[in-house]
Amino acid sequence: MKDKINASTMVALSAIALVFFLFMVGPARAADAKKKGKFTTEFRLEDCTFSSTGRNDYFSLNPGDKLILQDGNEMLEITVLNETHNVTFETPAGSRTVTTRIVEELETENGSVIERSRNFFARCQQTNDIFYFGETVDPPDIGGAWEAGVDGALPGLIMPARFLLGSRYFQEQAPGVALDRAEHTRMGLEIPDPKDAANPFTDCVQVEETTRLERGRSIKRYCPGVGLVFDDGFELIDYTIQ
Repeated sequence: MKDKINASTMVALSAIALVFFLFMVGPARAADAKKKGKFTTEFRLEDCTFSSTGRNDYFSLNPGDKLILQDGNEMLEITVLNETHNVTFETPAGSRTVTTRIVEELETENGSVIERSRNFFARCQQTNDIFYFGETVDPPDIGGAWEAGVDGALPGLIMPARFLLGSRYFQEQAPGVALDRAEHTRMGLEIPDPKDAANPFTDCVQVEETTRLERGRSIKRYCPGVGLVFDDGFELIDYTIQ
């Protein structure tokens, strides 16, 4: 009887010791995992049927939709144009061509144009994720122009349909030119609606962007039904949603 009690006691003590050990090392391992967190680069685009129109909660490809943001004397106008651009690139299943929607970003200061970019996006109908296929930049000497399928560039993810806190992925995959990455850092934000002060936007989210090409972070916030409302100091002052 004594031997049985001792054996049981030893098993119990071993279990307690194991729980204590896991409790102590768990946070460290979690922290290490976070430090080692990678940004997704593969999106199985070969499985997608793409559309150049439509939207998810935070990003629109519907022609005519427009956002106007302001930061002091600078203005940023984002317009979904009634124009498309075909992009051809390689997937594990072979070459494919996608008809993308052109979204123009026009940045001005005191009425003078600083930069105009034409960005190429398309929506995966199966997931409602919106992917980024390249852009042109004017004036060209600003740099950053790229296109999937050219010089090793691949599409990236600009906005998933489902916003998961902690998600990390590449938005642009153009080696040496554009390597922007996104991390989902906040959810449940409340942000003023410039058209209705009494009813702010709710369930807004925050994305932190970085790049391997330079230091620093960019903060963007998006709200359901409208899209981008904050971009590194630029704040939404007007919008048109079809």
